Amino acid sequence: MITRDTIIGNVLKENEGAYEILTSFGMHCLGCPSSQMESLEDACMVHGLKVEDVLAKLNSK
Repeated sequence: MITRDTIIGNVLKENEGAYEILTSFGMHCLGCPSSQMESLEDACMVHGLKVEDVLAKLNSK
């Protein structure tokens, strides 16, 4: 289960399809070195997204 504290790098490594989901929300900097240490909540904040919306989509698979 992905939480708001899950690191983006781990989301991408452990969840097939996460890349497509995150980019559909406008997160196109997933290869950025800082994304490997950034929590999902922090990334959502930077991109002006509601973390609950992103979590719902990621955890619905």
